[in-house]
Amino acid sequence: MSPSINLHGIYAITDERLLLDAALLPAVEKALMAGVRLVQYRNKSGDSNKRRQQASELLRLCRAHGTPLIINDDVELCSAIGADGVHLGQQDAALSEARLALGNRAIIGVTCHQSLEMARTAQEGGADYAAFGRFFPSSTKPDAPAANLAILREAQDRLDIPVVAIGGINAENGGSLTEAGADMLAVVGGIFGAGDIASNVNALNELFSTHSPCDRKHYET
Repeated sequence: MSPSINLHGIYAITDERLLLDAALLPAVEKALMAGVRLVQYRNKSGDSNKRRQQASELLRLCRAHGTPLIINDDVELCSAIGADGVHLGQQDAALSEARLALGNRAIIGVTCHQSLEMARTAQEGGADYAAFGRFFPSSTKPDAPAANLAILREAQDRLDIPVVAIGGINAENGGSLTEAGADMLAVVGGIFGAGDIASNVNALNELFSTHSPCDRKHYET
């Protein structure tokens, strides 16, 4: 992982249902200007040409703001455009294969649902963060298994990599997750679903303001 990357704060994830083609770049730019720390391009459509074009444009935008771009699931796309890393679900490419394809400096995160065992396996395999969730009802992944706050506390005690919370998170409910130990909040609808994007990000960022640096592990390596 790049020595300049600090995985702490708000992790914005795009959704093609919320951000239609023309809206994608302006929306993400607003989120970047408001201070998100990581952006994930997530698009489940079958149009590979569109996905590559959008991801390339997003990468240029994220580079201009000094913010890493992660590609959801697609190691090949990440490698092709030179993005900063991938997020892998349990049914996606193997972590070892992704690391081999993308190199040691790539950021690779892994979905761990509510399983500390999955997270420890991911950490041992070289993952840069473990993502737990969903913690609240989610329109993005309504069928994802539920997780509870205890997994965040346990993960903070037993893992050496950052802990990411995901699933139905917004400024109203995210405080319980940061208090339980989430290093990052991965947010889709709570940023892009309604209201002013910058205001949404600002409100989410405030959830971390009550935690001093000594309250949690420091991951800038």
